Amino acid sequence: MNDTIANDTKTRGEQIRPMLLIDAILCLVAGLAMGLMALVGPFAVWLGLADFRFGFGTLQIVNGWSLYVALGTLAIAITLVVIGQIFKVPGSLKMTYLALIGALCAGLAYYIPETFRPPEGTPAIHDIATDPYRPLQFEAIAPLRADAANNMDYGVMEGITPRQHIDMQLEAYPDIVPQRYDGSVAEVFDRVMAAVDSLGWEVVLADVNQGRIEATDTTFWFRFKDDVVIELSLDGRETVLQARSTSRVGRSDVGKNAARLRELFSLI
Repeated sequence: MNDTIANDTKTRGEQIRPMLLIDAILCLVAGLAMGLMALVGPFAVWLGLADFRFGFGTLQIVNGWSLYVALGTLAIAITLVVIGQIFKVPGSLKMTYLALIGALCAGLAYYIPETFRPPEGTPAIHDIATDPYRPLQFEAIAPLRADAANNMDYGVMEGITPRQHIDMQLEAYPDIVPQRYDGSVAEVFDRVMAAVDSLGWEVVLADVNQGRIEATDTTFWFRFKDDVVIELSLDGRETVLQARSTSRVGRSDVGKNAARLRELFSLI
């Protein structure tokens, strides 16, 4: 009796194996398709075939579908392993792995666009300064921004006044203020340069006598170029650091410029 049941189970497993294999392959293909689509936008930007608007548009499309694909392929993977064990389907574990790879690819395709989603309360601005009332001005970097979509005038944006821009920054980023460090300007300058180097910024100007540094940070996914200017001055026994970080393109920086300055401060 037991042998008959085992034989029937084995036979049933062999019969449904082709169907399960097709399901596993479809999961893999669907997941890989989502993953590849998530990379199309960034690669097109890197190769100069499209601008960031195409990249963001591609990621929005992927973001809209990839979560459903990830959840669906994960559910199928679970189903495959359960059915495979019940009916002793040959190769069911490998089929499950195929479906799980698809789920992982789709999950990553969903996660990547989510990293660009700004935290709640992030204002649609792209210029952040430790002293927004007297923001530092760019000098060495100015020629490099000649064709930039965004100007170099702090707070000058369509639809808002400079005063509104200041208020938006102060409300969203109250921690972005002048930083104070023990030591001479030369000592702090060396620490700042070490931090800039560790962050991988491209240094355009570094003058210890002026206590001034200008550098450009290129973002990973869409190769956005954001510019930073830093000035150091002595106040008693402390060195005061003023900084400004601004984007060359895009109305909103999704909080990147403030995050960049925070990271810089934490490394000095």
